[in-house]
Amino acid sequence: SIDHDSIDAAEEMLEAGACFGIATTVGFEMRVSFLKTPLADRKINNPDSKGIVYMCIHGVPRHEIPRVREFLKPVYAERQKRNRKMTEALNREVKIVTIDYDKDVLPLAMGAVTERHLLYALSLKVIEKYGKGQPLIDFLTGPLALELSDKQRGYLGDPENPHYAYDLLGLFKSAFLPRVFIQPDEKECIDVREVVKFGLSIGAIPAYAYLGDVSASPTGDKKAEKFEDSFLDELFAQLKEIGYPAVTYMPPRNTKEQMARIQEKCKEYGLMEISGVDINSSRQSMNCPELLMSECSHLVDSAWALVAHEKLSEIDMSYGLFSPSNPFAGEPLAKRIERYAAFGRSLDPRDPYEGARKIVKGE
Repeated sequence: SIDHDSIDAAEEMLEAGACFGIATTVGFEMRVSFLKTPLADRKINNPDSKGIVYMCIHGVPRHEIPRVREFLKPVYAERQKRNRKMTEALNREVKIVTIDYDKDVLPLAMGAVTERHLLYALSLKVIEKYGKGQPLIDFLTGPLALELSDKQRGYLGDPENPHYAYDLLGLFKSAFLPRVFIQPDEKECIDVREVVKFGLSIGAIPAYAYLGDVSASPTGDKKAEKFEDSFLDELFAQLKEIGYPAVTYMPPRNTKEQMARIQEKCKEYGLMEISGVDINSSRQSMNCPELLMSECSHLVDSAWALVAHEKLSEIDMSYGLFSPSNPFAGEPLAKRIERYAAFGRSLDPRDPYEGARKIVKGE
């Protein structure tokens, strides 16, 4: 479970995993400032902003969740202010329907509110006014002056489409959001070094989230655009200098060539590879068959190593994968991940902390 600007799902995720016997790992995602780095004037992995980067904090020990909530409070307060301003801008741009932030947007969110919640509220309002089908398409291409691909016309022209609202949201995210988007400032997107330092201080694993040049978006909400691929060497040097211990990327989103380059760079710079996938649409499957490819098999070990890291750190912080006092700190990273993957697989998901105690005690 990795939420934007929030760790509100973590406790429920851990409890549900124990209840159903499924191994779990939790963390959070946020945007950080690269404005004090040589990459300040580039779009790095964020389609909406230059010099602003998405990153994840993986493997947060359970007892550190309250500290994460406190850390994120001022960040989310700033985002709330910007959300309200964007809602006002949205209403000025659309005119035909009106979004009430408190009544229409906040009830949609179980955690932090993002631009997707604003656009989902807009999607519901537009569907309510025009129905599903040609009248709605006429509104999109007429008053809103949006260009629709043949695929989008097919989706939105089908009143029986069960994914209708999410397909409309995807269109708004890629084609309409730039009209009302307000750039976040450094109060909301704090300096990357501060966030990496905080992540390490709570025994978690800060990870840069690789996007890569986009040709076709599997989530249906990103247009074709270039990101890190043309300056990957420079980027990885920065990640190492900043202190990142890991990189996370998405096999369903990236090509084999992109993944091969990322894997090569991670080995070169001694960074852990973590796999994760954004689920932004009901059209996406929770299954990830790409992990069965030989090029990705090691990412399964990374997932199990994350599970062990998190549960062992709950018992003894020195057992964090990247803790300087880790009893296995002298081992190469690949060997340590292999060891922790075995630990993770050995834990009983219904009571992983009992198994973690035995490992720490050497039993």
